Amino acid sequence: MHIRVINPNTTAAMTETIAVAARRVASPGTRIVATQPDSGPVSIESHFDEAIAAVGVLEEVRAGERERADGYVIACFGDPGLLAARELTRAPVVGIAEAAFHLATLVATKFSVVTTLGRTIGIAEHLLQAYGFAGHCRRVRAAEIPVLDLEHDPNAAFNRIVDEARRAKAEDGIGAIVLGCGGMADLSDALSDAVGLPVVEGVTAAVKLVESLVTLRLATSKFGDLDFPRPKAFTGRFAHLGA
Repeated sequence: MHIRVINPNTTAAMTETIAVAARRVASPGTRIVATQPDSGPVSIESHFDEAIAAVGVLEEVRAGERERADGYVIACFGDPGLLAARELTRAPVVGIAEAAFHLATLVATKFSVVTTLGRTIGIAEHLLQAYGFAGHCRRVRAAEIPVLDLEHDPNAAFNRIVDEARRAKAEDGIGAIVLGCGGMADLSDALSDAVGLPVVEGVTAAVKLVESLVTLRLATSKFGDLDFPRPKAFTGRFAHLGA
């Protein structure tokens, strides 16, 4: 099985962190190919960043189709370009936020999300509503760390995340924590030990869900709105995306 794990930002160190986490949980017969766009934001911390990054995600899916990938993971907690990516392939495409929310509900009746910056709380809340998990999530919390601090100052970032997760445990009436950034892919075990709760991390959750969907031969439906896009010309800088 070949799973293409797409980091939608352009920071190679974060792509490697994501790759290591994905390979750690992948089954022996699964090949993880971790990629990132050639162009786009170095981190994703706003609606604007997500909009730009989504184009890179779609280009990476197109590249994966040429390589006959069996499934895809979109490794950013905003799940940028998720539905558009599903239009481009029959292979399963799983975003890490959706995956983490699903798995959290299987181990606890209530969870809280610990993410990076406060300005991204609304993005996570919108996804909870869209995916139908708002009733399971007690609160979206921010450790107030820039995404790139996860790479540049990992010890300080981890301590901030632990502090926020402990506050969530004490105040929110929850049974689990969801980590709200792909750059946290390597933190779940240590954080669970520090906080004493199940900690669900989206990259690893998404890899296992993609493996399950491929094994069950559940492909992306091409009946309805996830059918392949109608062929048409694109102009200007997007001409290469046309058919």
